[in-house]
Amino acid sequence: MTLPDPVRLSPGPEDWSYTFGGRPPLVTVPPGSILELTTEDCFGGKVRGVDDLPSRVCVFPYLNPVTGPVAVAGAEPGDVLAVHFVEVTPARDRGFSSTFPHFGALTATHRTAMLHPPLEERVWAYDLDVAAGLCHFRARKSDFALALPLDPMHGTVGVAPAAGEVLASITPGAHGGNLDTPEMRAGTTAYFGVNVDGGLLAIGDGHARQGEGEVCGTAVEAAMRTTVIVDLVKGGGPAWPRLENDDFLISTGSARPLEDAFRISQHDLVGWTAELLGLDQLDAYQLVSQVGLAPAANVCDTDYTMLAKLPKSVLGRARAYDGLHERLRATAAAYLRAR
Repeated sequence: MTLPDPVRLSPGPEDWSYTFGGRPPLVTVPPGSILELTTEDCFGGKVRGVDDLPSRVCVFPYLNPVTGPVAVAGAEPGDVLAVHFVEVTPARDRGFSSTFPHFGALTATHRTAMLHPPLEERVWAYDLDVAAGLCHFRARKSDFALALPLDPMHGTVGVAPAAGEVLASITPGAHGGNLDTPEMRAGTTAYFGVNVDGGLLAIGDGHARQGEGEVCGTAVEAAMRTTVIVDLVKGGGPAWPRLENDDFLISTGSARPLEDAFRISQHDLVGWTAELLGLDQLDAYQLVSQVGLAPAANVCDTDYTMLAKLPKSVLGRARAYDGLHERLRATAAAYLRAR
């Protein structure tokens, strides 16, 4: 297999983006390109120890920088932009997480007004051992410590929204954005509906690991060195971002309240299942109801994100996007062997 030369993109702070939409591309690449990217953490690298409270060292709205946008030649509205994650590796040996007074699932926010005192703002530092595959948790108020498996992923991946809309990078939606699902890891292919010429892909918000729901509002936030393969399918763009790994097809939905995010993701998965298996809608609804999974991606962002997962074991010989995930996996394996 002949591989294209990788396109390397390592922007400095002056080239970071904090939105999806509203910016010209940093580079235009052909379909099938391999991108080697560096991304900064959601704090812009300004949290460097437990005394660096985000409210003191970070300035809103300059949070959650993303690398990009990257235009894919030939991408037009209605197409599918496929992004296969080859590698996601922490770029530094420390990651950070925090609680906030008015951000997270278990505190008052400006949209959930309460009279109780706000939570304390507190920072946790995690030592990251890439060679050992470990992420070290240490309690702040006791001697408790635990080595957790590294599970690097990206919380924020998406394309430009439709109709000239510009959305903050912290916002999830039909364009992707801050979905905050741990499924966005190496070995996953993400599918986005193209809304503008070129698609305008951007990636950021690396997490050394994250539990489902990102309950406190932050994962183990980390700068990343990431390799992706971008490809293009003409037509058939999904209404909401979809993911595929070796075991599952995954639909996403982002909204408030949480049950509407759940409904969006389930609705998309029922339609996707019906299309792939040639089923009546209610037959697909019945099948998804009995074999599907529904993990939360985030319950803390400006909108919440839910996933709907279908085991690929029920598909038989049916393949999403004509087996594009398998082809991109093969390209990724060839790239890793050739390095």
